[in-house]
Amino acid sequence: MAKASPRTPAPGPAFIRLLARFGDADLPRTPPVLTERLADWFDWNRALVLSRALDGGVAGVEDDAEGEDGHAAECARLRGVLRQSIDADIDPAPPARKDAPTIDDDYQPYRQHCMAAQRAMQAATGQLRGRLRDALARQSPAKARLAEVDAVMEVVLSPREQMLLARVPALLGQHYRRLRTAGAPHATGADAPDDASAAGPWLARFRQDMRMALLAELEVRFHPIDGLLAALRTR
Repeated sequence: MAKASPRTPAPGPAFIRLLARFGDADLPRTPPVLTERLADWFDWNRALVLSRALDGGVAGVEDDAEGEDGHAAECARLRGVLRQSIDADIDPAPPARKDAPTIDDDYQPYRQHCMAAQRAMQAATGQLRGRLRDALARQSPAKARLAEVDAVMEVVLSPREQMLLARVPALLGQHYRRLRTAGAPHATGADAPDDASAAGPWLARFRQDMRMALLAELEVRFHPIDGLLAALRTR
């Protein structure tokens, strides 16, 4: 009997490759052209706002009291705090209920952990991005225009980004069910073990995969922040 050939790893960012593996999906060999995709996302109103940001005048420049080192330190501190929240331990005990818990019940603590980590990342990086834009706008007229462009891009792209990232807990849930079914096919519902040490290697693997996915998402959310920080350092 011929063995099925393994899927060739698709090119793309680590975060996308992870999600494709969790969802057992194939990525297109040729990613869509960025300019064409952006053209689909920008309606004429947004295009006009972006045009004004690129071509319009800017307010007077003020001194940045915090300085580049202060901004870099704050970015590093916040990144560390968010990493710690991702690494925080999870109580694997399923919710108390009269009937036997299902696999979805057992996954619920991990879903909650994932969603809480996502909310923390969204809130913290959004506030930090705004502060970095304000600091950039105080450095020079050219950088003030760059900050305004970033603000427009955030308004346009953030809703789509959040819509896509909201699928991560469900994809991780599929990964959890697949690993559990393969690793503990006779230990479901009330017969399932309560802790990671008793559950076997499949749960340890899932917890590590979830951690890797959330850390990869953190890096994605920090891309615009890293860009603003680099612009602040440019003379």
